[in-house]
Amino acid sequence: MYKLTVFNLLFLTATLQVAVSLREGDCEVCVKTVEKFAATLTDDVKKDPKRIEAEFKKFCKGTRNKENRFCYYLGGLEESATGILGELSKPLSWSMPADKICEKLKKKDAQICDLRFDKQIDLNNVDLKKLKVRDLKKILNDWDEVCDGCIEKTDFIKRIEELKPKYMGRSDL
Repeated sequence: MYKLTVFNLLFLTATLQVAVSLREGDCEVCVKTVEKFAATLTDDVKKDPKRIEAEFKKFCKGTRNKENRFCYYLGGLEESATGILGELSKPLSWSMPADKICEKLKKKDAQICDLRFDKQIDLNNVDLKKLKVRDLKKILNDWDEVCDGCIEKTDFIKRIEELKPKYMGRSDL
């Protein structure tokens, strides 16, 4: 009877460990941002958590959209209300993988893993007339362009069509 109980306890522990670990697609913004940030660090900076924190704050100044929100949650921006940068910098200094770092961050603040990247729009295969104005504005925003005087959907479509040749060579959409 005792052996059966120990076996059940081990099985339960293994099951809980799998449940706690990240599934595919969980924390996508966290994992991608941590990987992107870690790739920018030099070997001497990677060993010092304080220097990692300073570099992360510099890294966050150039972020936009969901990555910027991630930086806000961790405390990498000046306007951040709280900061848990130590939960990022120490594991990074130990060369912990990004997904494991994000698991630890999720335990501290679950909203970090609620961030999802926006769906990408394939301008080669999409009918702009079928998109919502919000999506058309997002395309222009991603290109760092504005549409002065655009009031109706057709105005946004016309502006995108004008700019398409300039940006279609880029792969960021």
